[in-house]
Amino acid sequence: MAQPHMPKATAVWLIDNTALTFEQVAAFCGLHPLEVQAIADGEVSAGIQGFDPVLANQLTRAEIARCEADPKARLHMATSDLPKPIDKTKGPKYIPIAKRGDKPDAIAWLVKHHQELKDAQIARLIGTTKDTINKIRERTHWNSPNIQPRHPVFLGLCSQRDLDAAIEKAGGTKVPPEEQLESISELP
Repeated sequence: MAQPHMPKATAVWLIDNTALTFEQVAAFCGLHPLEVQAIADGEVSAGIQGFDPVLANQLTRAEIARCEADPKARLHMATSDLPKPIDKTKGPKYIPIAKRGDKPDAIAWLVKHHQELKDAQIARLIGTTKDTINKIRERTHWNSPNIQPRHPVFLGLCSQRDLDAAIEKAGGTKVPPEEQLESISELP
């Protein structure tokens, strides 16, 4: 169970403003019952101002009343109906200068072996532009004679998990990494 913010201050408020038992307060705040008793006696945490868990939307008045009526009942943290924040991605990862020359090889491998991938998926996987992908596909890239298809995971440009997820999302079939290579020349 998640603990409330500022557990000792919350315990002070619950002791001062409710008729809950020390065990109930201790269980909700994640403290030992003897520590809660010491807080109530003023031996520990003297001078701590109480923190109202009702105003902080951690508890409801109804939940406190329910537990006051039944000393064996335990307080449960209130759930919020607000949407959870979305984790932001870190953005494109840094590709060292030495590996940037490997991007066309990885793009050529993806274009050759996974035609079902869209340009946007390839661009996201490798960290390139749609224009570069089209130039490699049409063989108009400035370095086209030197491009050899090589597996992007072995080049270190994307992870196998990301590649498999993109292939499945595009409607392709997931193939074990060992079977994805046609020849040893596709290794870096």
